[in-house]
Amino acid sequence: MVKNIQVKDLVRIFVKGGIISPGDFLKILLVAEKLGAEHVHFGSRQDILFPAKEKSKEILDETFRSIRTDYEINTFHYHNILSSYVAQDILNGKHWLASHIYHYVLDSFTYRPKLRINIVDPSQSLVPLFTGQINFIASNQENYWFVYLRFQHIQNAPWQFPMLVYTEDLSKLAFALEEHDIKETDWDYSDIQRYLEHNVKMNTMPVTEDLVLPETHFPYYEGLNRLPDGKYWLGLYWRDNKYRTSILKAIMEQCIATEVGKVSLTPWKSFIIKGIFEKDLFGWEKLMGKFGMNLRHSALELNWHLPALDQDAMDLKLYLVRELDKLDISTTGLTFSIKTKSEYTPFTSVVIEEAGTEDGVESYNILYSKDFNPNLTDYMVYADNIPKTVMASLIVELSRMYFENVKDEPATSPKARIIKDNLQKDIYQCIHCQTVYDSEVGDIDAGIGPKTSFRDLPEDYVCPTCGGKKDGYKKMQLM
Repeated sequence: MVKNIQVKDLVRIFVKGGIISPGDFLKILLVAEKLGAEHVHFGSRQDILFPAKEKSKEILDETFRSIRTDYEINTFHYHNILSSYVAQDILNGKHWLASHIYHYVLDSFTYRPKLRINIVDPSQSLVPLFTGQINFIASNQENYWFVYLRFQHIQNAPWQFPMLVYTEDLSKLAFALEEHDIKETDWDYSDIQRYLEHNVKMNTMPVTEDLVLPETHFPYYEGLNRLPDGKYWLGLYWRDNKYRTSILKAIMEQCIATEVGKVSLTPWKSFIIKGIFEKDLFGWEKLMGKFGMNLRHSALELNWHLPALDQDAMDLKLYLVRELDKLDISTTGLTFSIKTKSEYTPFTSVVIEEAGTEDGVESYNILYSKDFNPNLTDYMVYADNIPKTVMASLIVELSRMYFENVKDEPATSPKARIIKDNLQKDIYQCIHCQTVYDSEVGDIDAGIGPKTSFRDLPEDYVCPTCGGKKDGYKKMQLM
């Protein structure tokens, strides 16, 4: 007998790598509406969630079988595979990690993972690197990946497998760890390494260079933006993570009508549409206007990450955003998490976590990562056991500390650098015979040692070649 879904049961859809076709997304929206949902939500791992009312589970089975997508109801036995495909083409990336590589890797996972798996390009800064228990991170060596494991029952910091692993073998390695149920063993990382080396046939190569973490500056991921190929991408964000099915249906229909092939979900409860043709821009702008969509939220809004469907975290964020807006502070470059659940793993530069309740008043801790880099997973305490009323002013102090410590190293072109260096050189030339005096060398025969500037030469100094006087030298402008 088919089990019926209860009122407000939560359906969670696993969108592998956050990549979905507009047609499949439209089918999900239609079934969500059929089950009584007026909104859908996005999860931290690029999944889709919606609350269902009393309808048959048969509808879900039929729909998700047709789009070859897995789902769960009210359980969290499995995890979606997270990927940085969403950043492809819009942020820096490894030259070899093309779209088809992402698809190949994701398609190689033919089972439902119980472990959190990340497939990430480390050059971009939109998708976190280490929020998985198994983190595959692209190396500079084509088709080879760093492997970082992060099982918190062993240690919180990620542990690096000493070999790079070939693209074709990533799912094989992950399945071996799933099969042995690492979380239920008392193994440490050396035990895991031996197990993998002895039991998994993998194409590997030694790690010869360190992983370079992306810059801490967080990208702006909203609005219409031009791609290098002349097409456009559109980033859309709702502050309450409640996306109306009626609006999303219109967006997916517009994607289909304008031949957009993929929609990409971000871990920031938003989504990105890539490949919009210039000829279709007016139609997209008209659609955005019709539904009154805000395409320019401030960084105060965008740079926050909250657990999905956590109303307490949402209320605290809205309060803090309002307070920070009053203080007229810039938080560009910083990212914030609110942690109200112990199992939630933050991946931002600043974390606000519940500390408990005393005399009926909630208190909080404010933590920040080293160098404000969200990929450095060890957090330091900035303030602990503080009331909500003082948090905004402390965040302002923390923001100022961040900007004071930001490395200001403006890029200079090689040509400009050469010109600047040459202008600073102390080189003079005799106007009579073109003999050069270089302060780095001096004039040993005349008793002038190296590092003697032309200005410090005695007034009776003469050209060693023609005997011309000192005032017959002119400074050389080397270009």
